Amino acid sequence: MVMAIIAMLAVLVAPNLFNQRAGAMRDAATAEISTLSAALDMYRLDIGRYPDSLDGLMRNDSDRATWNGPYLRGSELPNDPWDNPYVYEPDGNSFTLYSLGADGAEGGEGNDADVGRE
Repeated sequence: MVMAIIAMLAVLVAPNLFNQRAGAMRDAATAEISTLSAALDMYRLDIGRYPDSLDGLMRNDSDRATWNGPYLRGSELPNDPWDNPYVYEPDGNSFTLYSLGADGAEGGEGNDADVGRE
């Protein structure tokens, strides 16, 4: 009887735990996108344009003396919470930055939806 009650509780509780974990990962991706965006804005203030790739935040890819980086702590660019690289698409005066979500593919719904893409 006790085992049956434990099994029923597990069936009821497990989906909620997985949904909370997925939500926390999406929140972490949103926060990291905000941090990366602020670093990209600092780079633009120093150089006058956004970098061609996110690597410009860590290494001087501009060959300008006004580069004041690295613009992020640590020695490497972070991956998203699902261990995929963030998608960065610059066009000189603006950029798009997002995560492909849990599935690592464009689009998706629910937990697989892109994070930070408008």
